[in-house]
Amino acid sequence: MKANRAYQLIVSRGGREPAFLSDPSRTDRIEVVSVDDGEVILYWNLAAKQASKLLKMLRADLISLQADEFFDKWLDADAEEP
Repeated sequence: MKANRAYQLIVSRGGREPAFLSDPSRTDRIEVVSVDDGEVILYWNLAAKQASKLLKMLRADLISLQADEFFDKWLDADAEEP
């Protein structure tokens, strides 16, 4: 099953302006939620510009990867972050 059928992205922005115009102290929250049970499986709180870049990568992978491949890739990436 494709990842975009198994997972949903939820983005909560800390302001209304686009990331490139945002206040440097603004943080955005990105959640990857399982469609089957509604549980949050991955979660990030990032500066607006970082969140914007991550969101683009997540969306591309949701379209191109299978659900298990997507989860494995991003779980590993999440563990590597400080």
